[in-house]
Amino acid sequence: MIELPWLNEDDQACEFPPVTQALSEPNGLLAAGGRLSPQRLEAAYARGIFPWFSEGQPVLWWSPDPRALLYPQELRVSRSLRKRLRNGGFRVSLDENFPAVLRACAAPREDGAGTWITEDMQAAYRALAERGVAHSVEVRRGDALVGGLYGVALGGAFFGESMFSRERDGSKIALCWLAGQLRRWGYAFIDCQLPSAHLMSMGARSVARADFIRQLQHALMRPGAPRAPWCFDLDYHPLTEAQPGVHAEH
Repeated sequence: MIELPWLNEDDQACEFPPVTQALSEPNGLLAAGGRLSPQRLEAAYARGIFPWFSEGQPVLWWSPDPRALLYPQELRVSRSLRKRLRNGGFRVSLDENFPAVLRACAAPREDGAGTWITEDMQAAYRALAERGVAHSVEVRRGDALVGGLYGVALGGAFFGESMFSRERDGSKIALCWLAGQLRRWGYAFIDCQLPSAHLMSMGARSVARADFIRQLQHALMRPGAPRAPWCFDLDYHPLTEAQPGVHAEH
C-alpha cells in the first residue's frame, strides 16, 4: 500500500515534500491533498511539480523523472508541417479565448478515454489565467477553433499543460507559433512533463529530474513576458527569418 505525504489546506504555506521523495512507480507521484488554489499551483510549478488526477480522486501532485523539455531553439518542423504553416489558412492568436481552449482540451477524446481536466481543474486554471499566469494559444480557420494549447508561465519557463486538435496538425501549429514567440522573449524551455512520441518528434528531449530542477531555478530568475494578456509580435511568423531557431526536416 502506498503511503503519500498529505498536504494540508493552508495556502499560505504551500509546502511540498522534496521532489527527490517522489515515487519511481508510479513515476513521479509525490503527494496528495491540498487545494488547487492559484497560490498552491504557482508554488508547485516553481518547484517542478504539477497536479494530475481523475474525477473522484484527491488532488495528486507529480514530479516525474525524467522530464520532457522542449527548448524553443530546437523545435523541429517537418516539411509537411511547414507547408501547413505557410498555406494552411489558419489564424493563430494568444490569450484571445482561454476558457474555450480549456474546454476543448477537457473534451472527451476520440479514443474514448476520459479527461483528467476536471471541473475543479478548469476553475483553477481559469483563476491562473485571470492572474496573468496561465496562457492559451488559439488556432482558427475562419471563426472555428480547430486547435490550441494552454499552460503556465513563471519567469522564463513555460509549463505546457494540454493541447487539442480538431483538424490535422492543429496542436502542432499552436506549438510552433508558441515556441518561436517564447524564443523571442528569452524563455529557457517548454516543460512537456512526460516524454511522448508526438513531442519528441518535434524536438523535445528527456532530461533527468535533477537537471530539470537546476534549469528551472535558473529559468525562474529570467524576466519572461509581462503578465498582461499575451499577443504575438506584429512582425512574427514561425517560418520567417525572424525565427531562425526553427529547424526544417527533409
